[in-house]
This record gives sequence, C-alpha cells and structure tokens, in this order.
Amino acid sequence: MLAALAEGESEIVNFLPGHDCVATAKALEALGVRISRLAPDRLLVRGGANLKPPGGPLDCGNSGTSMRLLAGLLAGQGVAAELHGDDSLGRRPMRRIIEPLARMGARIDALGKDGRPPLRIAGNSGIRGVSYELPVASAQVKSAILLAGLGARGETCVGEPVPTRDHTERMLPSFGMSIERTNGRTCLTGRQPLRAARIDVPGDFSSAAFLLLAGLIGPREIQVGAVGVNSTRTGFLRMMDAMGGTLQVAARRTSGAEPVADVMAKPGMLQGALLPASLVPSAIDEMPAVFAAAACAMGETVIEGAGELRLKESDRIAAMVAGLKKLGVDCGETPDGARILGGRVLGGEIDCKGDHRVAMAFAVLGLVAKGPVVIRDVDCVDTSFPGFADTALQLGLNLEPIE
Repeated sequence: MLAALAEGESEIVNFLPGHDCVATAKALEALGVRISRLAPDRLLVRGGANLKPPGGPLDCGNSGTSMRLLAGLLAGQGVAAELHGDDSLGRRPMRRIIEPLARMGARIDALGKDGRPPLRIAGNSGIRGVSYELPVASAQVKSAILLAGLGARGETCVGEPVPTRDHTERMLPSFGMSIERTNGRTCLTGRQPLRAARIDVPGDFSSAAFLLLAGLIGPREIQVGAVGVNSTRTGFLRMMDAMGGTLQVAARRTSGAEPVADVMAKPGMLQGALLPASLVPSAIDEMPAVFAAAACAMGETVIEGAGELRLKESDRIAAMVAGLKKLGVDCGETPDGARILGGRVLGGEIDCKGDHRVAMAFAVLGLVAKGPVVIRDVDCVDTSFPGFADTALQLGLNLEPIE
C-alpha cells in the first residue's frame, strides 16, 4: 500500500503469495496501481500516480487486515470504493475503524448488520488529521488511521493502551515519511511525499509459530531461519518460555527496519501455566498454537485477556475449545480465554470453522494424538501459509487428503 503511493518503482522481496496478500495486490491493481511479478516471491510496484475509483467492488477475500487498511488508505486519498469479502470477513466488526475515520472527515457506511461489511467509502478530499486513543489495542485500527493520515491535512496521532505490532510505523521511514514515536503514541504530518524503496519482508512469525510448536511437542527439533522477531510479535515465545518450552533465538540481525533471527524449538515436556493477559496482543494471531501447546502440557493452563479472538476469522476461543474437547482434552471456555487441562490428546474429527490458524493448530496436534485427527475444510490454510501441507510432511506430520 505504501509502495502504491510512493513515487518510483518499489521492489518487494520475500513476498508471501498467500490469499490475503494476493487479495491486497489485486485490489491495488483495480485502483490503477501497476504491479509486476518478477518472481513468485518478488514484486515490482510502480507507484506515485493518483489512485483511481475501481470499476466495481474490491474483493478483500478473507482478509480483515486488507479491508481495514484499505479503508484507511482510500479514505485518506479521497477515493470512492466498496470493500467486500467472504462470509467470514462479512461477520467481522468494522465500527472500530469507521468511528476514527469519520472523525477525520471520511464518509464510510457499513452495508452489513451491526457495522459489518461490506464497506462503502465515499470520495472526499477534505480528510483532516486527528488525535485518537485506541479504546482496544488493535494494530489494524492503528494502521488504518495512520494510512488515512498520509493524505490528511495536518497532524495525525494514534495512542494505544498496550504495544501492538508496529510494522507500519517501522516501514513508513523507509518510504521517506517523517514520524514521531513517543510514550505509546505515533504521530505523522500528512501529505508528505513518499519515495520508492526496496522492502525485504522477514519470514512471517505467525506462520513460523506453528512450525515451532511442532518442534516443541514433536519428536525432533525444528529450526526456522530468518524469521521476524519484532518484539510486538513474539509473545508466543514468551508464553512458551513460561510453559517450560526450549526455544533458542540465534543470529539476530536486521532486515530493513525489522529484526530477524533464526529460532530453534526443541522437544520437551511443557508445563501448564497462567499466561498473562499482557502477552496476548503480541501473540494474538498465534493463540491457536498456544491452545494446542496447552493441550500437550502437564497441568492446567489458564488463558486470559484474549477476548479479541472471538472476532477473528472464527470465534477462535470457541473453535479451539470445541476441537480440543473432540480430541479428549479437558477444557472449557471463559469469556476472554480458556482453562485447559493438558497431558493427553486423542484422535477425532475437527471442524476448523474455515479458519486457517485453527486448522494448522490441529494439524500440528496430529503429531502427538493417540489416533487420527481429521480436519474438515482445510483449503483455508492457503490464506496465510501456502505450502503448509508440504512443509508439514517434511516435518514428520502424516497428512493425507480425504474426499
């Protein structure tokens, strides 16, 4: 999205061709951005021209990130468009971005019930900066406001109650944007020119977490190289440390503005633990892997402060607890988390609710289950981790497609 606004040609290296990223690229192309595929994992984006109203609705697929960030981008650029998505995305709340963007002068209507998608954005060149305190920690909302602020008159500031992933803030200076970050607030002055850049994307920690889980509970150690270890993304590592997991982080270095490292997970007995709510924002997308780890741990694990999981591609608390019960795990939901008494995982059939991370969590549990684990509707995994099945086979998971 930033490359689309930047003057010149930006090269994106290590592009992840998952459904979410592809949906974003296609939406930008529909807005008049020229994108060339140099290789499966390399894109060339020719930016700088004004975005144009698309000829029809923009399809965000399953990606809440795409919809929320595109809404901010389009509002800031004054471009009229409708944002649509699949059935799962159609159930996700959008008022959390509509309200702050409306304060900036944007006109956005949610066409679904109770502030749900589709979203209709009216053309409006009068966006102005805003000072906004996030009521709930959300990197997507924060980034939507900052993207809108790029085209706004004056200064835009966003404060957050606890740190959330900060990839947008780290990337903006790479495109020549001057920003200020102090005491949990990020501020920028709108209408600064952006210049093209080369962006080397680190390995996705959210995908790596499921491989590291396999190393913790499976028969052999697993190393994931050159994965992003931004501190706003690595709550999973700290949770596994609290549960006695052996994880080694080595060869720390930087890739652009992002820290990367090689991470190794070694098998061992996990222990149940009270996982602090303060770690949840930095592990929000990895929480299905945390639930799976808890099912293998000796003793009780208590997860708190994770109510946002109920608003993801599925209600991930309900989906994980229901699936774990199918596998014989003693567990129960709480309003914002779960209590899981681990130590024994049986076989069973799982409904992953079309949720890619739930599907991957139960696939990895197949390493330790006493019987076959059958997971329905697994095509969704390509949303974030195309090639997961092949990678899992290499790691020793015995996966078989069924009709």
